[in-house]
Amino acid sequence: MTLSRVEWVMRIPILTYVNMLIMDKDVDSTSSLQVEELLSRSVKEIIPSKDALKEVLISGKKLRIYIGTDATGESLHLGHATNYMILEKFRRLGHEVIFLIGDFTSRIGDPTDRESERKQLSREEVVQNTKTWIDQVRPIIDVDNKDNPVKVMYNHEWLSNLTFEDVLNLASNFTVQHMIERDMFQKRIQEEKPLYLHELFYPLMQGYDSVAMDVDMEMCGNDQKFNALAGRTLLKKLKNKEKFVFITTLLENPITGEKMMSKSMGTGIFLDWDTNKMFGAIMAQPDENMKQLFTDCTWLGLEEVEEIIKKHPKETKMRLAYEITKIYHGEKEASKAQENFEETFSKGGVPKDIKTVKAGKDTPLVEILLEHGVVSSKSEFNRLNKEGAIEEMESGVYRVGKHRFIKIERQ
Repeated sequence: MTLSRVEWVMRIPILTYVNMLIMDKDVDSTSSLQVEELLSRSVKEIIPSKDALKEVLISGKKLRIYIGTDATGESLHLGHATNYMILEKFRRLGHEVIFLIGDFTSRIGDPTDRESERKQLSREEVVQNTKTWIDQVRPIIDVDNKDNPVKVMYNHEWLSNLTFEDVLNLASNFTVQHMIERDMFQKRIQEEKPLYLHELFYPLMQGYDSVAMDVDMEMCGNDQKFNALAGRTLLKKLKNKEKFVFITTLLENPITGEKMMSKSMGTGIFLDWDTNKMFGAIMAQPDENMKQLFTDCTWLGLEEVEEIIKKHPKETKMRLAYEITKIYHGEKEASKAQENFEETFSKGGVPKDIKTVKAGKDTPLVEILLEHGVVSSKSEFNRLNKEGAIEEMESGVYRVGKHRFIKIERQ
């Protein structure tokens, strides 16, 4: 029996269908169902309101939307991917989307969640950090689309050309009291830690991005709310234009409240990792992180996610690792990574595709692991070593933590 489209739709869960609609590249119109899904999943807050944005989207008006990311490291992580996946959904609905690379603001150093000043980067460091970013986001954003391409922009283009007079004029729109009301600034003041003047300019610079690009909406994590609101203020005062602020949920452990991903701290799961490292890192996540990672980092429908998380934690986590790895490396490679993981950790063996590196016979182990990204810092190495989590499984083959392996050939 051949089903009509209406009969077919009635036989599948509504949220699954909505998600399919959003991912349909041929959709020309925006329905209320599509909008509801888009404004509910992975969303923390919408300013001025969800209803106001919903009304605009249903009207069919096309918006200019951007996400900015500072070039403080060479790798992007799953926390960034949450925003990019939502941006891609907007793009597929016909909106103009911008992937802004903060190659100027990263040299100032965003003070968000920092109890001390960030290291200021050189222009050369910033350029190096962003060399592979476009390739990293290709699996989740159609950057090469011919009909409605993603625009890649760099804020060095306009921020580097501001004169001192321009900066003074921009600064006149804010008070010192407003700038230092941020929690991290208040904490530093109370603890008598340095608060540098250039750090107060960061919200100003990010705010000016909205003016320079003349956007209708900015997407950001909750940790960037203050900076995004600065852009809303400037856009209103300088162009008499309202800007929506679309705030996504941060990937946070629901029990400890700690961030799952941090580019500047070198923690988390990064988009340029190989299949086995990515798969293993997801398997190493605490059980309580599973639901949010499914919701924010996969394309699966929410009803399907609810069914998956009812299963045994190991089975749930294995499915999560497969789904995320599949996005960035393809179905075949994800399946191989799963087989490799099961073979290795159910039998206590060594991965088949273990990374092999060469090193001098006297080179300290910590230096080798740092150079090849097996550990993110000397402090992590020392902690793992103290816990007995670094062991030589066989000649030259080291297991670091639960799921990291490396083979070192000494010369």
